[in-house]
Amino acid sequence: MNSILRFASSIAVSSLFMLSSSSLDAKASIREVRVYSGRHYNTDREVFKKFAEQTGIRVRLIEATGISLIERLKREGKNSNADVILLVDAARISNAAKNGLLQSYRSEMLDKNVPEEYKDKNRRWYSLTRRVRVMVANPKVIDVSKIKDYSDLSNPSLKGLVCLRKRNSPYNQSLVANQLVLRGEKDTKKWLKNMIANVSQPYFPGDIGITRAVAQGKCGIGIVNHYYVARMLAGVNGSKDKNLAKKVKVLTPNPAHVNVSAGGLAKYAKNKKEAIKLLEFLASPKGSKGLAGPTYEHPLIGSNQSPEVRGFGPFTSDRVTITELGENNSKAISLMRKAGWD
Repeated sequence: MNSILRFASSIAVSSLFMLSSSSLDAKASIREVRVYSGRHYNTDREVFKKFAEQTGIRVRLIEATGISLIERLKREGKNSNADVILLVDAARISNAAKNGLLQSYRSEMLDKNVPEEYKDKNRRWYSLTRRVRVMVANPKVIDVSKIKDYSDLSNPSLKGLVCLRKRNSPYNQSLVANQLVLRGEKDTKKWLKNMIANVSQPYFPGDIGITRAVAQGKCGIGIVNHYYVARMLAGVNGSKDKNLAKKVKVLTPNPAHVNVSAGGLAKYAKNKKEAIKLLEFLASPKGSKGLAGPTYEHPLIGSNQSPEVRGFGPFTSDRVTITELGENNSKAISLMRKAGWD
């Protein structure tokens, strides 16, 4: 049933983007690009529409979770209709490349617009937006002045006050991979052991749930992606969540762990030229801002200028590359499991 709904969604979106080609010569062949997207934001469709209007290339969109898309691509093999694959998180885009689902290509425009740490060394994928892994704390429960970095969550003074998302969250896996790169295995093991000892309640399925729990005083501090809090503050989830978000303080380590959403050229892309054009558009300063602005993510260059995100203050990336995060994902999952992170 889900696959039927996704297919129906792709048809509806395709029809929308086809409107942009109405001014073309009716006899001309209509160019298109088929996108499999793990980004679940309706606002992305406006960016695709602008691309179609500028280029005359219509976009057909299929949306699903990242894991579902990867499994679908594996099943489809050479019969896949995918031209472009969009995924969130370093591990997911890296795994897609490792599984041979993406092909390498070169683009001067992409090489120019995407910083080196945010693209695959073999040019199988390029990042499009950035997200910062921050901490949310309740100033009425803990002393926020003592929290400077992720490592502080292992302090015994936070016993029973730390809330975490489940181990299967790719965002947390990438955070642990990030710590492996920066601190090495020995120190990361110690950090994990002591942080998990500070967790006293079941692990949460999502970042919004953690933010709510911290705001309500059910725990003192948690780890989330910054844009979840920004969306709550903006009232995207309703007035109740907006009021809850006002009760937490966002703490951004300096430097901070930065993750991405990224796009690559599908291995069996049938519209390769059009696919590269789309990826170039999405990674351009205008395209990246178009994707990141309404979702409260950060573009590749600069930062999100919404008042909600600006209120979190500036951030500096710790410069760990997305490739390094992907390479350390398996080790990170193993260490999390051994530390008792459910």
